[in-house]
Amino acid sequence: MTQLLRVAIVDDETPARSRLRDLLADCAEQLPLEIVGEADNGADALQLVSVQPTDVVLLDIRMPGMDGIETAQHLRKFEPPPAVIFTTAYDAYALKAFEVRAIDYLLKPIRAARLLEALTLARSKAAPKVEVLAQLRIAPRTALSASERGKVHLIPVSAIIYLRAELKYVTVRTREREHLVEESLTRLEEEFGEQFVRVHRSCLVARSAIRGFERGSGEGGDSQWEVLLNGCDERIAVSRRQQHIVREFTKNQ
Repeated sequence: MTQLLRVAIVDDETPARSRLRDLLADCAEQLPLEIVGEADNGADALQLVSVQPTDVVLLDIRMPGMDGIETAQHLRKFEPPPAVIFTTAYDAYALKAFEVRAIDYLLKPIRAARLLEALTLARSKAAPKVEVLAQLRIAPRTALSASERGKVHLIPVSAIIYLRAELKYVTVRTREREHLVEESLTRLEEEFGEQFVRVHRSCLVARSAIRGFERGSGEGGDSQWEVLLNGCDERIAVSRRQQHIVREFTKNQ
């Protein structure tokens, strides 16, 4: 017996979700499938997939808050990750990456035959690569995600105090706790450069979390600047190369 293809629908517009339901009903005559749920935003989509095993996510790209590109990045953290088929009415900015078939996509208005083709191919498609999703990204992510005990935990970027490189991981510090994410500190700096500042080669600090600077004792007893943080008792050393950060912040006080 052919296993049912478990499909989730994610779109912020009610008519679009209704249209996809009707199209999936037509496709079900040729391809065994079931709709496991719907969501009208990225965060709810991640919650849906966390509790409902899903093979394919039909994912709108342009949604308020967490857009489809960011949602797809977080979906990669599930084990196994569902296949992603983007749905969009805007193709100009994304077609370059889509043309190589790295990710499947459907242009609205979606046709049943094209949806059936995409669903048929979905079983054999790998999850979208991080590099490809980065090319498509419209804006910095609203959250990072960490895989913890079989679950995907979202960490709002606005809640992050600092990001510190630890071998192949990055420690993400919030007021409540630390998380480990598989990210590159350099790529995080490129993405969130307006929100974070590098204080030494292995640490980015949220600009909004900086309370001030004080002199402390560094290695060998030498005096060095340290960052004072809101919501955290830790002090982060400022490297010699990044001393200009102290001047920039104190000048703007």
